[in-house]
Amino acid sequence: MNNELHFITDLALILISAGVITIIFKLLKQPLVLGYIVAGFLVGPHFSFFPTIISPASVHEWSEIGIIFLLFALGLEFSFKKLLSVGNTAFITTIIEILTVTGMGFLTGYLLGWSILESLFLGGMLAISSTTIIIKAFDDLGVKGQKFADITMVILILQDIVAIVMMVLLSGMAVSAHFSGMEMLYSIVKLIFFLILWFVVGIAVLPNLFRAAKKYMNDETLLIISIGLCFGMVVFAESVGFSAALGAFVMGSILCETVEGKHIERLIKGIKDLFGAIFFVSVGMMVDPHILQDYWGTILILTLITLVGKTIFSAGGALIAGESLQISLLTGFSLSQIGEFSFIIASVGITHGVLGDHIYGIIVAVSVITTFTTPYSIKAAMPTYRYLYRVLPDSMRKGLDNYKLGGTAQRDHSDWKVIIRSSLGRTIIFSVLCFAVVFCSFNYLYPLFPDKLPLLLHNTICAGITLVALAPFLYGLMTNNSHIHQLYRKLWRNNQLNRTVIVAWLLLRLFLAMLFVTIVLAKSYQFTKWVLVLIAVVIVLFILFSKNMLHRYTRIEKNFFMNLNQNDNRNKD
Repeated sequence: MNNELHFITDLALILISAGVITIIFKLLKQPLVLGYIVAGFLVGPHFSFFPTIISPASVHEWSEIGIIFLLFALGLEFSFKKLLSVGNTAFITTIIEILTVTGMGFLTGYLLGWSILESLFLGGMLAISSTTIIIKAFDDLGVKGQKFADITMVILILQDIVAIVMMVLLSGMAVSAHFSGMEMLYSIVKLIFFLILWFVVGIAVLPNLFRAAKKYMNDETLLIISIGLCFGMVVFAESVGFSAALGAFVMGSILCETVEGKHIERLIKGIKDLFGAIFFVSVGMMVDPHILQDYWGTILILTLITLVGKTIFSAGGALIAGESLQISLLTGFSLSQIGEFSFIIASVGITHGVLGDHIYGIIVAVSVITTFTTPYSIKAAMPTYRYLYRVLPDSMRKGLDNYKLGGTAQRDHSDWKVIIRSSLGRTIIFSVLCFAVVFCSFNYLYPLFPDKLPLLLHNTICAGITLVALAPFLYGLMTNNSHIHQLYRKLWRNNQLNRTVIVAWLLLRLFLAMLFVTIVLAKSYQFTKWVLVLIAVVIVLFILFSKNMLHRYTRIEKNFFMNLNQNDNRNKD
């Protein structure tokens, strides 16, 4: 049988077995993800009673596509604006839970004799809870809409984002095969730079394209275009050193902000389910009973860490954030499992050759056990709360009842806080855009036709095009919106210290604008440094006081916020 028929045979075996097993799991009222894993085990190379997959390598390639669609769909359900609107509780709980559980997992792996990289991967895998399992448990228990359930869902979104960042950082460490603080810092800065660039450019461009082509697009065309954009971002993300999963997630989150976001989410649901099933079946294929037998002690330890450690630290994080003991315990008990993202992180380690196959089997076993215990864990939260509340001293009960984190109880809406949040955000975003324009110009514009024109004319044309492209972003870098101007005037009248800080901050932003212009001029001309700086000052002042530039920037800003808020405006209508 040729390779093509081998693949068709494998695919038929995967889908038929997954279909049959998931029907059984539905009858048993268990999550479908577990059914897929069991189906993979039954048709995998470690279980010979049923027909076995012929070409595991091909299945692995298709499972990689499954990861892409899972992350693309997750991005389509994710909104940056919703994330920014959530309270402190979810952020604080997520940070505490991620840091403590990752550290505990790392320490456990290290004490078990694993390498540093293996221990880091273990910590990352244990820290992320299962969105799929928790949603299923909340549905079955009828607790959706309760306060703790809403907090838990936001925490899960934040954990998924942290998992994306973990995948990027762990991938970089796996490639370099060692841990370096400077490399991690560089990876984080690089990640932030590209996330800002992708999001701003995507929101500025894609909604306009969808509006312009709306009358030419039906469901088929929209599906093809959206998947094409997803794969295009996957290729671009990998070309700049990130994972395919990150590219898929970013494109999904960009499309989520368009008016077609929900429509695209519905269109790709069947494709996501298909390739997601293949991915989870491939996870089950890697379960080796011999590994489970040999490492049962490790599995037991990691299961206890997941059930007990994650519960305590998640509940503690919510308590520190200002929630009541009851809400904190319900939140903590809900997060006591690991799931699909742990498999994806493990796949990254397997792909880069830094994780042994036994670790994958261990993680799958821990996930299966904690998945089964999740509903019972949530049910145990209230009896635990009643017991603790009964045995705690009166003073401690009153302290817990009255406790509120200062930032939660009394929000500081000071003028400086508003200015820092707005002005610093503008400075970072426009600096990223300016850097991107300069980078693209130097790498793609200047190399064009260098021998067709005299050098001075060639460089002048390139510098002119670059400065014209930079101008609106430089203007945005140096200026503020009207609300911030009013706050500046108010603070200016208060005291001399405010004036000093305001002047220093404005000069810093002017310096950044001059720096970008000077870099472009230095690339194009052989003038002395002082001449370059003087010309840069003139250009920056011209941009700052140009009414034409004001109108140009206003149009760009208006278009961006119209695209960003089009979903909200549509819902109001």
